Amino acid sequence: MKKTLFLITLISIAFTSFSQDVFDIGIRKVEIFFSEPNWDDTLDYYYANDLGRLLADSVVIDGQMDDSVGVKYKGNSSYSVNNGKNPLNIRLDWVKAGQSIDNYNVLKFSNGFRDPSFVREVLAYEIAREYMPASKATYANVFINGNWNGLYTCVQSVDDDFTNEHFYERKGPFFKGEITNLSIAGCPAGPLGIWKYYSDTNCLQKAYEIQSTADWTQLGNFLDTVNNYFTDVEKVLDIDRTLWMMAFSNLTITLDGPINNIPHNFYMFKDNNGRFSPIIWDLNGSFGTFKNGLTQPVTTQDLQELDVFHGYNNNQNKMTSKIFSSAQYKRMYVAHMRTILNEQFANGNYNTRALQLQAIIDSSVNTEPNGFYSHTEFLSNINSSVGSPNSIVGISQLMGARTTFIQSLPEFTAIPPTISNITSSPISPTPHSTVTISAEITNATEAYLGYRFKFHDAFKKITMLNNGSGTFSATISVDARDVQYYIYADNNDAGIFSPEKAEKEFHQLAVVSDLVINDIMASNISSVTDQSGEYDDWVELYNGGATAVNLSGFFLSDDENTLNKWTFPNTTIQPNGYLIIWCDTAGTSQTGLHTTYRLSSDQEEVYLTDPSGTVIDAVHFVNMPNDVAYARVPNGMGTFIHQSETYNANNQITSFIIDAENNIERLRVYPNPSNNRIYILGAKGNLIIHNSMGQEVFNKEANSTISVDISSWNAGVYFVKSNQKVIKVIKQ
Repeated sequence: MKKTLFLITLISIAFTSFSQDVFDIGIRKVEIFFSEPNWDDTLDYYYANDLGRLLADSVVIDGQMDDSVGVKYKGNSSYSVNNGKNPLNIRLDWVKAGQSIDNYNVLKFSNGFRDPSFVREVLAYEIAREYMPASKATYANVFINGNWNGLYTCVQSVDDDFTNEHFYERKGPFFKGEITNLSIAGCPAGPLGIWKYYSDTNCLQKAYEIQSTADWTQLGNFLDTVNNYFTDVEKVLDIDRTLWMMAFSNLTITLDGPINNIPHNFYMFKDNNGRFSPIIWDLNGSFGTFKNGLTQPVTTQDLQELDVFHGYNNNQNKMTSKIFSSAQYKRMYVAHMRTILNEQFANGNYNTRALQLQAIIDSSVNTEPNGFYSHTEFLSNINSSVGSPNSIVGISQLMGARTTFIQSLPEFTAIPPTISNITSSPISPTPHSTVTISAEITNATEAYLGYRFKFHDAFKKITMLNNGSGTFSATISVDARDVQYYIYADNNDAGIFSPEKAEKEFHQLAVVSDLVINDIMASNISSVTDQSGEYDDWVELYNGGATAVNLSGFFLSDDENTLNKWTFPNTTIQPNGYLIIWCDTAGTSQTGLHTTYRLSSDQEEVYLTDPSGTVIDAVHFVNMPNDVAYARVPNGMGTFIHQSETYNANNQITSFIIDAENNIERLRVYPNPSNNRIYILGAKGNLIIHNSMGQEVFNKEANSTISVDISSWNAGVYFVKSNQKVIKVIKQ
């Protein structure tokens, strides 16, 4: 293969789905219509007697209507029969299967109880999503039978859509930590603690609600391993996601959950690798508003200086006591907390973002009919405590001092290793070969490499050998897929990851030969048409070799167990040439190359196999956005990124790159579509807007929310670009 030698490009990426949808930051308008005139009394009665949902004739969200919707009140302390606005749970598919908005069928609405700032829940979820699976959240003005009921936080439900988005699996064993108050013969009275094991799995019904097929043995076996065979814990637990959740919860004083021995507000989901992951939930009590379980009375200083290993000696809490019993897990936990601290709090980003969120909702808070706090309290609670005697600490009042406190601790002043100059030998490994990954690591006593080939695989961990001069290395065998990997190193006092947000983020290494899968579009809604004018899924091959390749007898498949699913006819791909294959089941009935199967945008693999049965290239992708390609950059030799399609052409490294995680998490535009003004959040450095012809229409340095007047622009599509992130905006 003719290539220009280049240094290995290390791309740290994270994957979740993204789109312009109901959870984009802004204020949704939600209108609920009941034929029941006494809907509030009825919902109270249903709540008190656990009778389920009241039928709403219709729910209209930003103009989109769904009828026959199930509504109920939710919450514990945030619910009261005397409240003017109570938390809501809306199920759009309660009667009509498949009814949803932007593919979400359940929306949950929090009422701002115990949060004068009204940003805690949205801010906490935004930060959490940077490091672990966590719900999306935005705001909504809710109207009931034409009357404005108030401003709410709108939160994504943790359900099978959520698990499919983050674990690429809908049907795994799924449990919710919850105090059920069930009385079960032979079981201990009262709560069962966190992750405690009972040989009688019936007892688990006192502490968990099952969300999947009723098989309590799955959870029982997990708890048995945690409690009785802890050295095998990584076989049954995603330890990395657990450490991220624990570090986030402790750092942000989010104590209404398992790290504080509160046996609710978390889920447990078992993935395809046989490992459970805890999933954080109900963050309206974040940033110090929940104090139960702490020694009373709780002062502001108590919150600011909460032990970073809170719960380490609580034998009723196996999550904290077991995990903190491992010195290496403690170092990993500290490394994760340090990353969150540096990226979100030490630099003041959390405070800037809190003020941005308040600016979005300020008018609604000031005028809503059923708020719990005054507008003055709303504005002051970012920096100052509100209320007496049970005051609610200010967010920056808490986190400013907490940041200083944590940074002074011995675990955080200890010097971690440094990891630099990561290289591979060879630079571009070929399929079915070996590759050695090396790094210069200082101040380390040990290091390991975590690697995998698919997004839903667990990372395999192997020791990196120290050659004695500061270089650590590990050799692995590769197949035909690109390698996803990270490095962890530690000494007796501290540890560090590379990239620091591993395992959520990871480095990539391309595994390529002359003939490669170069582009994939698995959700072609309106981007490129085939020879018959149809928008079908497609795969692009590229020949980077010096000679033409006749593909007769080669195979293309989406199933590793059936690699000969579709056979190429007698067709040739020229040197530096491209070839498009349409994945649309048309077969030989249409002009061009058409397979006998389609691709799934949720997750899929594409295999290219030669006539001998050897896989020469394979690609695994997940959560493919509409009209976005998954492409090798640089063309023919790089790792895959999401970007605008370059159908049958070179994948330019300068083309608009759409990062599946950061597009939604760090760069935001609202409202979208718009006809007069847009607000751009998360822009850093040079902010540029192009029209669909590539012409620059706006250019400005930015480091905060930017307001752009677009009223004079022509209607059409525009691209907002900042720091290599791009969002498509529609001017109406």
